[in-house]
Amino acid sequence: MKLSNFFFTTLREIPSDAQLKSHIFLMRGGYIKPLSTGIYSILPLGLRVIRKIENIIREEMNSMGGLEADLPVVQTAELWGEAGRYQAIGDELLRFKDRNAHNMVLAMTHEEAITDMARYVLSSYKQLPFMLYQFKTKYRDEARARGGLIRVREFEMKDAYSFHATPEDLDRYYELEYKAYQKIFRRVGIEPVIVQSDTGIMGGKIAHEFMLDTPSGEDYLIICKHCGYQANREIAEFTRPVGATPRDCPESALEKIATPNKKTIEEVCEFLNAKQENSGKCVFFDVEGKLVVAVVQGNLEISETKLRNYLKSKILIPASEELIKASGMEPGYASPINAKNCKIVVDIGAAESADLIVGANEEGYHFKHCTPKRDFANYESADIAEAAENCVCAKCGNPLTETRGIELGNIFKLGTKFSESMGCVFTDANGDVKPAIMGCYGIGVGRLMASAIENSHDDFGPIWPMSIAPFQVLIVPIAKDEEIFRVAERLEKELEEKGVEVLVDDRDERPGVKFKDGDLWGIPVRIAIGKKGLAEGKVEWKLRSSKEIEMVGVEDAAEKFLHFPLSPA
Repeated sequence: MKLSNFFFTTLREIPSDAQLKSHIFLMRGGYIKPLSTGIYSILPLGLRVIRKIENIIREEMNSMGGLEADLPVVQTAELWGEAGRYQAIGDELLRFKDRNAHNMVLAMTHEEAITDMARYVLSSYKQLPFMLYQFKTKYRDEARARGGLIRVREFEMKDAYSFHATPEDLDRYYELEYKAYQKIFRRVGIEPVIVQSDTGIMGGKIAHEFMLDTPSGEDYLIICKHCGYQANREIAEFTRPVGATPRDCPESALEKIATPNKKTIEEVCEFLNAKQENSGKCVFFDVEGKLVVAVVQGNLEISETKLRNYLKSKILIPASEELIKASGMEPGYASPINAKNCKIVVDIGAAESADLIVGANEEGYHFKHCTPKRDFANYESADIAEAAENCVCAKCGNPLTETRGIELGNIFKLGTKFSESMGCVFTDANGDVKPAIMGCYGIGVGRLMASAIENSHDDFGPIWPMSIAPFQVLIVPIAKDEEIFRVAERLEKELEEKGVEVLVDDRDERPGVKFKDGDLWGIPVRIAIGKKGLAEGKVEWKLRSSKEIEMVGVEDAAEKFLHFPLSPA
């Protein structure tokens, strides 16, 4: 491919709204163009990378017996209502009416549509198991699109859905998908961190996320380097820091003490010379008009995901001062002591504590010696705290580590959430009618392209693995000379005959411009042809991942490339 025949552009300046390296280089290299907030056009260079990622995924899905299908992005509200998600999902689901005034949606995910397809065909256990997958554009009206392709409103996903007769068969298949995902990400040059995760709007009971460990990630991961435990911070299990307990603390009556202008945990504990784990922190939520009081030890934070799952609530809204005061509590000095008309949920660590410092529900005062089991009325105990750095691993007792990551893909055991409500059933060997048991497996294709850059780049551009690079070899004629262009033509032909994807920069530009653009394109091998080297029958051979330049004979250049693996795995 001659660059003169290619549709491309490059940018010299960093786009003003780009902060992540992937966003910067995808824009500067001419891979993507913003059309609106969180909506991008993919230029030919970017589409070449996307298609290669798709083909890697397709190969792995096909190797498992997956069958590719295609589902509509425009769907009826009635279909989404069958599983209850039309009502359950908020503004991120784009709703509209068609010309016949029918309620419609732009699908952000395809569980309903795939279940509808499966129930159309499925009737007998003899047809199970099967797996259907697709590559499809989706739309999520994201409130905070950011990071280029990392978080967008319109995006392409690979969805796969499996259907099973028994939980044991789903377990077996889940492990196969788990291993296939590892292979997919390794083939694009990424060693994923795999963490337990929340099932969220997908439903189901078990889920894993495949993450890129990177400082630019927006998810927080909790990892134990000793036993290998890994989970998303929002659901991670951990052992609470040991505060005072009823066993080692003498029974003491509540003591009200003045804490003038001390509202935060840090201020109160410093004022009273106490450790933060020996205090109780209250966070207030409005759940469908009712006040929920969540209590954790003072050195921890509430996990809204854990609390939301415990309450089986779609959303948690911060409570107003009026609602808090109506329950007999004073914002800034609040505790559940003598509270009324509210639901109290105490984290398991705080519930087992004694001698806590908590608010006295009077401005300027706190209580000492609070024991929740004695002093809180009608409370519920649950795991609602969020793990953090140096918390203790619940599995092995060693300190946990916190890191950040970008989600590359996820897998869920959906169970019968959709099949049961939508009537996707089969007749088993005994003649009984049962709902199909489902699994769901997703990968964001554009996000994976961006993540590959986050994982492998330098100051000048991406360093693509050979498996997904837009081209595999960049040939750069350094001077405007007939002999140089003849050699370039010859090398291009030799390489393409061997199945190598070649881009020839045949522009009338200075070498520096060509080299800078080549770095932005991240093509793994650059062959530069200049007069001086050619006089000795040699060309410059350089790997994008290396600073070293090697002089290679013209006769050997094409053959040398064939020694490089096309895939990291």
